[in-house]
Amino acid sequence: MDNLSYWSLDWFSPSSLRAFTWTNVLFLYAIAAVPLLLLTRWLWRYFFNQKLPVAFTKSDLKSSPLTLLRLIPEILLGLIVVLLLVALARPQKTNEKVEQWTEGIDIMLAIDISQSMQIEDFTPNRLEAAKNVARDFIKGRLQDRIGIVVFSGDAFSLTPLTTDYSLLNSYLNEMNFDMIESRGTAIGSALAVVTNRMRESESKSKVCILLSDGDNTAGNIDPITSAELAAAYNIKIYTIVVGKEGLVPFGKDFFGRPNMVENTVDESTMRKIAEIGSGEFFRVTDNQALQQVFQKIDQYEKAEIKETRFKDTSDFYFIYLRWAIVLFLLWLLLKSTFLSNVLQD
Repeated sequence: MDNLSYWSLDWFSPSSLRAFTWTNVLFLYAIAAVPLLLLTRWLWRYFFNQKLPVAFTKSDLKSSPLTLLRLIPEILLGLIVVLLLVALARPQKTNEKVEQWTEGIDIMLAIDISQSMQIEDFTPNRLEAAKNVARDFIKGRLQDRIGIVVFSGDAFSLTPLTTDYSLLNSYLNEMNFDMIESRGTAIGSALAVVTNRMRESESKSKVCILLSDGDNTAGNIDPITSAELAAAYNIKIYTIVVGKEGLVPFGKDFFGRPNMVENTVDESTMRKIAEIGSGEFFRVTDNQALQQVFQKIDQYEKAEIKETRFKDTSDFYFIYLRWAIVLFLLWLLLKSTFLSNVLQD
């Protein structure tokens, strides 16, 4: 609508008029009184203006459509008043822009890919369940930098901190048990890699989510020492232990039946790590519980979203005022020239 010419008749279309916001709406209501004003003016002139008595025979009185031309000045006057009222109502158009921004959080996901993560007490197994909830977790973040560390008998950074969530998902898809040759569970090494990745971060909030199903059985760094080092860099640590106690399915035998193995987990180390890291410890035994834990962490670590609103207001009263001036000049022309007498007679 803003691209219309000043003299376009589209400014008078219902869609254009409805698009405006009106500063002084009362002037719009006054438009309803314009016909009454013109009628009053006509009655005044009819009954109170001096008239010269002229005698005509009935045969001399003829009606012609041309006699309607005398109404043109009155119609123009009415339009002028309407246009002035529209201009006084102050038509405006406001464009509101909203900019959202957040300082973001740095989050490292440390995921165990040891052989025991193949156990099928989760569907389809522990690692795939962890990857699925990690995808949902990443999908729910806004402008947060997220990185991934994988560990087994050793640990390495799979992805640095990034906001490229499609890249993170592609690496999650490629994550498997054969990425690290050495066997075992190096929890201390995983925390050391996380700390190394986040130590230069300037984010106000740094978070590590450590997910494993076993005790620290590998690596040359003690998990408690690594947790204390991470805490020194203000990294909050959430620890999640996955897996059921007792007999759990692990692979299949010759006849395709699941092999049942005994599973035990010592939670004490993971609890201590969460305590040192000022985070929280979770123990989950199925897919739904794991999903709920990630949802809870997602709510805990929400960055404050700030927004700035800009309002750009444009006035359009001058368009209708210009039309009123043009019609007023035309009305003066009709009143001040011989045309006036032609129209009135």
